Amino acid sequence: MPTFKRADVSIYYEEYGTGYPILLFAPGGMRSSIEFWANSPFDPTKEFAADFRVIAMDQRNAGKSAGPISADDGWDTYTGDHIALLDHLGIKQCHVMGGCIGSSYCLGIIKTAPLRVSAAILQNPIGLSQRNREMFFAMFDGWAQALKVQRPKLDDWALRQFRDRMYGGDFVFNVSREFVRSCKMPMLILCGNDDYHPAETSKEIAALAPNSQLIDNWKTPDVIGATVKRVREFLISHTPKS
Repeated sequence: MPTFKRADVSIYYEEYGTGYPILLFAPGGMRSSIEFWANSPFDPTKEFAADFRVIAMDQRNAGKSAGPISADDGWDTYTGDHIALLDHLGIKQCHVMGGCIGSSYCLGIIKTAPLRVSAAILQNPIGLSQRNREMFFAMFDGWAQALKVQRPKLDDWALRQFRDRMYGGDFVFNVSREFVRSCKMPMLILCGNDDYHPAETSKEIAALAPNSQLIDNWKTPDVIGATVKRVREFLISHTPKS
């Protein structure tokens, strides 16, 4: 069981295949962990391992990963883990793919370390709508309460500050519209279509990002094969030549 330790943080990860690396950020909200890929419309750990070195990880305090929690935690905390894992693995540059919350993780690492990323797949991006703020807060609170059963000394005030840093903003929570408008990173966006993953968020990212493509209908059984083929071709086309 490969585990990377960074100070008080322990990050569990798995690797599949060989070749140019893809770092995956799984769906699952605050519970984002490798197991969620198996229940996604397609599993990138299986679909892309023949062509790439696929690296999947459990986010801190999800799955088999763990770490401290403080009032200062937020999106940057996770980005720090992602970059540290790349450093640990000796990876200078990679593709990134994120589902759900993972799409915002992708945008975070692109903003913080743009030279580390060559292309991004955003699957079902999360985003704020007129009706879902309380849904995100409730999702966070459910995760926090489950953690408190195991760690009763966790501070409610610190958790509330952490929650507000994660979901108190707007758009995709992690980066601004201005950043996305200026971001020239090649992106393929697989459109969301529910309250946590509003279609309008996916379409706005695609409209703002100057080097993006949007797939609207991508996850029904009749088209999933074509979707996987298009994602693979997109990743291959943006893989740097050695």
